[in-house]
Amino acid sequence: MMKRWLSIVICLLLLMLNISCDQITKDLVRKSVSENERISLIGKHLTLTKVENSGAFLSIGQEWNDIARNFFLIILPSIILLSGLIFIFKSRKINKWILIGASFVIGGGIGNMIDRILHGSVTDFLHLKIGSFQTGIFNMADVSIMIGMAFLIYTSLLRSRGNSENYST
Repeated sequence: MMKRWLSIVICLLLLMLNISCDQITKDLVRKSVSENERISLIGKHLTLTKVENSGAFLSIGQEWNDIARNFFLIILPSIILLSGLIFIFKSRKINKWILIGASFVIGGGIGNMIDRILHGSVTDFLHLKIGSFQTGIFNMADVSIMIGMAFLIYTSLLRSRGNSENYST
């Protein structure tokens, strides 16, 4: 278990790292890549393609009216992200893997939220294709969210098997 002050410091550092990585890469793409331009990074397996997404995951909500889009893509996620931060900051003891996972998810969420508020859309630019598997176009905030969720799911699986340290918060 981690002490409260150490948890806050680690959380803030991870938030800054995730948000910075996301915003720097998006800024570089906005300045250097034309809309829908395709640049091969690793053959046809990893490509860079700039797309502005005014919706959420896989463009869900892109067709919604402004009130619904603002509520479901800005207001509600902001409340959830703030609740996550409050949970971390108020926890007297928190498992290090939950702290890391939650910090990555929150950092990625904030990165995409910054785009929605400042630009009205989220800049996505990476596409991965390996054999018949391929992703939608995503960004570094999405990578942060997925890494964070992997930490949280893994920790949850350990907890359900009774293989982890004390999880009291």
